[in-house]
Amino acid sequence: MEPGVLRVCADPDNMPFSNEAREGFENRLADLLAAAWSSELRYIWWAAPRGLFSRALNGSYCDVILQAPTEYDMAGVTRPYYRTGYVVVQRADAPHKVTSLDDPALKTMKIGVHLFASDAENSPPAMVLSAHGVVGNLVGFGTTFVGNKDRPEDIIQAVANGTVDLAMVWGPLAGYYARRVGADLTLTPIPDDTLTSTPMAFSMGIATRRRERAFRDSLQHFLDSRQADVAALLTEFGFPLFPIPPEPAGR
Repeated sequence: MEPGVLRVCADPDNMPFSNEAREGFENRLADLLAAAWSSELRYIWWAAPRGLFSRALNGSYCDVILQAPTEYDMAGVTRPYYRTGYVVVQRADAPHKVTSLDDPALKTMKIGVHLFASDAENSPPAMVLSAHGVVGNLVGFGTTFVGNKDRPEDIIQAVANGTVDLAMVWGPLAGYYARRVGADLTLTPIPDDTLTSTPMAFSMGIATRRRERAFRDSLQHFLDSRQADVAALLTEFGFPLFPIPPEPAGR
């Protein structure tokens, strides 16, 4: 780490989280952090999920990643400053509201899901729907990661214009774009899937290298002292927020 400098890893084109114009939630959070520490803010733009923690963070290109699951073992992560998860996005006038992955109606509905290009993984809802007998009626949308032509708002727009009956989307992305597509949409949290034991909600903190415990403690102090400001940002960007469960003993 360079004294007086805060190096943040962020995606250059991945709203509502970050972009090079510094308009995203992470950009605004980084501004708060740099100002609180009177530090120069520098971005390390990292446009794909592959290697973000193993190379960008642990390879010391940057000092922090501003959103990471608190149980992620490749980094030292603060206590959660928010919790969110995957949601069902539907039109407010939809004739049937889906509230869980075991709804039999899903077998007859056209469902938008994100299909990630990296590491042959898809979003948790997309991966577990087949276990519920939902096959052949998924409509795949890409992300803003390198090589994908789709924009993140496309999946939300598809619900708004009726191209799909519903979409299952990461909550912050859904909440941000649902306000911007010109349609009345509802967001329903997807419960953890008991059939496959797949979680659908995650507590998020700020990540740094595991060995830098004092730095992580400083980040935690920032989050504790600026709770109201961080909460206001989460609300401004439309992130759906879930209750944060108690921390395990000894955390």
